[in-house]
Amino acid sequence: MAWIHAWLGLLAGWILFAMFLTGTASYFRPEITQWMQPELRASAVPAEQAAQAAIGHLQATTPDDQQWFIYLPDDRTGVTRVFARAKPNPEKPPARRPELKLDPATGQPLEARDTRGGEHFYRFHFQLQIPHPWGRWLAGVCAMFMLAAIVSGVITHKRIFVDFFTLRWSKGQRSWLDAHNASAVLALPFHAMITYTGLITLVAMYMPWPIKANFDKPDTFTTAAYGAPAEAKASGRPAPLLPVTPMIEAAARQWNGDRPRTIVIRNPNDAAATVTLLRATAGRLNARPDSITFSGATGQQLSRSPSPGPAIAAAGVMLALHLGHFAGPALRWVYFFMGLTGAAMVGTGLVLWVVKRRKPNAKPFFGLRLVERLNIGVIACLPTGMAAYLLANRLIPADLPGRAELEVKAMFWTWFGLAVVSLVRPARRAWIETLGLAAVAFAALPAVNALTTDRGLIASLRAGDGLFAAFDLAMLAIAALCGLAALKASAKPKPPERRAAHAGQPAAPVSKPAKARENADAL
Repeated sequence: MAWIHAWLGLLAGWILFAMFLTGTASYFRPEITQWMQPELRASAVPAEQAAQAAIGHLQATTPDDQQWFIYLPDDRTGVTRVFARAKPNPEKPPARRPELKLDPATGQPLEARDTRGGEHFYRFHFQLQIPHPWGRWLAGVCAMFMLAAIVSGVITHKRIFVDFFTLRWSKGQRSWLDAHNASAVLALPFHAMITYTGLITLVAMYMPWPIKANFDKPDTFTTAAYGAPAEAKASGRPAPLLPVTPMIEAAARQWNGDRPRTIVIRNPNDAAATVTLLRATAGRLNARPDSITFSGATGQQLSRSPSPGPAIAAAGVMLALHLGHFAGPALRWVYFFMGLTGAAMVGTGLVLWVVKRRKPNAKPFFGLRLVERLNIGVIACLPTGMAAYLLANRLIPADLPGRAELEVKAMFWTWFGLAVVSLVRPARRAWIETLGLAAVAFAALPAVNALTTDRGLIASLRAGDGLFAAFDLAMLAIAALCGLAALKASAKPKPPERRAAHAGQPAAPVSKPAKARENADAL
């Protein structure tokens, strides 16, 4: 079990560290997106008003589309997002138009810089910037390794309760072992939950055979499992689309007062038009939304998603536990800090692998040097790349075409470029310099934000803009953490000391049984 724990953790460790770090940032995905579009100001508008305003804009601009997708604002977004799909062309499939952000109150388009925002960290977390489906498969394999490493780690832990309270500083290998054990034990239930639910989220992709054996088409499975309405074809007879406000009110009565989060309108302004309302999942421990479909021409309710069976309900709860959408601000911060302990657990485990195998006054073998350099390239350089992504959002001209892709490239060029540069530096100096650079990059974010926007830290505090003020303070806290890590890396390691029987006398040699017990504890 110790062998399995060590090698599974090592082989998948670097990808798992990146998944944990970017996944942890994703718990504030909407807030990161808001920060990366400082031109937008959130406003509280009832769902009925926001929906009708968005439909009014779509009616005025693209009334003949095949589908409209409307994502209503909530307390974390503050704007309405709409997508439209054009009618099918015999020569090419229906095209999805670019996303539009609308003012919830008026339905007028909002001008903001093009960016992927927090969505980039979320997508990278489980796709690893690799084309579909290979990135998801790689992330899934690493998650399987992680789950096996957690189980084998629990089995090999003989002092799991004691290690919760044990953290000795400046003790070399023992300190790294304590840090690894403490970060693992502190949030062990969270680590097991987040790993298992992450696998379950994509289990239909990893194990598609039951669906293929029982359903001819994926759409039939979706309809049977989730009650999704079947795609209806346009009748070709024009009919005005009725207001959606009565439909939202009717749905709210059936949902105990809950409002919809998403509206899908198929074949608008046609006699066969349908309006599907998807229930908001915020505050509910089930990420699978209920849905109600109305006729867009008559307003009559056509269908409602059935009560989910045990398997679908369990899958919805697991998805909600993984995403954390149900969590309020306090619990979301708990998710965030527990995610950081996961990254710390993986990172300290990777460093411990090197520390345990480094022999004093012995030339390190190739595998040891390779692991150490990969540790520097991922653990120390990835945070700088993430900071570069945020800095690029402020430094790239807001109206430059293709700027969203440039922001993403800035992250990877900085991450991989810094990792390559670190190869020419001694390992200890590389740790100090890359961690120090990460501290400088994160500390620069509030300053750059203040110089390029009117929503700097001081201005945000005066205006009561909690989101922008909290973001800048969080960046300063991360900068301090990276700076502390660089300071610790710069400290000279102390030579090992042996306890003498009497003062002034040489230390007694360590007996073989004691040495064996020490090795077992380290393992």
